[in-house]
Amino acid sequence: MLPLSGIRVLDFSTLLPGPMATLLLAEAGAQVIKVERPDGEDMRRYEPRFGGTSASFAMLNRGKRSVALDLKAPNAKTRLLPLLETADVLVEQFRPGVMERLGLGYKALREINAGLIYCSITGYGQHGPKSPIAAHDLNYQADTGMLALAAGSYGAPVVPPALVADIAGGSYPAVMNILLALRQRDRTHKGCYIDISMTDCLFPFMLWAMGTGNTTGKWPRPGQEMLSGGSPRYQVYRTADGQFLAAAPLEDRFWSVFCEVIELPARLRDDSKDAQATRRAVAELISQRSAVEWLKRLEGKDACCNLVRNVSDALNDSHYLGRGLFTRKVTSAAGGTLMAGCVPVADTLRDSRAEVRYPTLGEDNDLLA
Repeated sequence: MLPLSGIRVLDFSTLLPGPMATLLLAEAGAQVIKVERPDGEDMRRYEPRFGGTSASFAMLNRGKRSVALDLKAPNAKTRLLPLLETADVLVEQFRPGVMERLGLGYKALREINAGLIYCSITGYGQHGPKSPIAAHDLNYQADTGMLALAAGSYGAPVVPPALVADIAGGSYPAVMNILLALRQRDRTHKGCYIDISMTDCLFPFMLWAMGTGNTTGKWPRPGQEMLSGGSPRYQVYRTADGQFLAAAPLEDRFWSVFCEVIELPARLRDDSKDAQATRRAVAELISQRSAVEWLKRLEGKDACCNLVRNVSDALNDSHYLGRGLFTRKVTSAAGGTLMAGCVPVADTLRDSRAEVRYPTLGEDNDLLA
């Protein structure tokens, strides 16, 4: 019996934030039913392709079910009633007001299902001057100050390689609050409405920056602070063969080991005197040896250093392979298999099946009235 066995989730979301959230719920045993447009959600059309759909869609919707329905049709709500009346959770990520116009807002649905937990995921939340604005992950990071903390070599912010707002600011808070709401419903027998704003949920990642600015009046500058490139103890250094060493010996005990390994002159080891001079000296020393040489020198040393690897190398790392991170597969109706990807649900709380299929569009329309 999985933790969420018996929980029914209606998923009106598309692309990444909502589907990732409902994937976590599905992996923990919930029955997740995607409600898609008659031509399918947008993610189905992305490249690269797998089994007649996109690989991203397959990975995000493993183990879910699919109904296809035009929500603007006059009888749409009537057809959805069997699901609306029995759902435990509803997840949507339309702009504020869209579900209300469709007759599917929280106030309308709680009249027919008092225990419904209704979760809306948007960029800026359900109210406020920015709530109707269209934006993407890069915009959310730019708007919250997060992007300004990541400066490139020319001082301009670097495009982040991870969709932090979508997943860490949207998917994960949604799951967290849905689980809290289910626990609360166990006691009250009542559902609730959850307003997840991806921008709101980015600010916890910058507590150090907020604390610094509010207490000292000096707001963090890109490339100048401890964790944003201003310290020689938290840097990426180029090696002689053009690879990069990620060095994070923040604490003195690690810094001391690091300095010994790279043979940093004693006069530069106290980086509180002139951090930039120390940083330049470290960079020069690292640039004199190849990545392989540095790995040999660092082997067995507690220096908090490693090489910057590409994704392919990481997927073939014996550590991650040994932990079984990539053993699960998503399958197509035709029987093809694809790596399922990783989700932060413990194995003991997760569906144990090695292979699980993603749904073809509308294959579960028999669930509708």
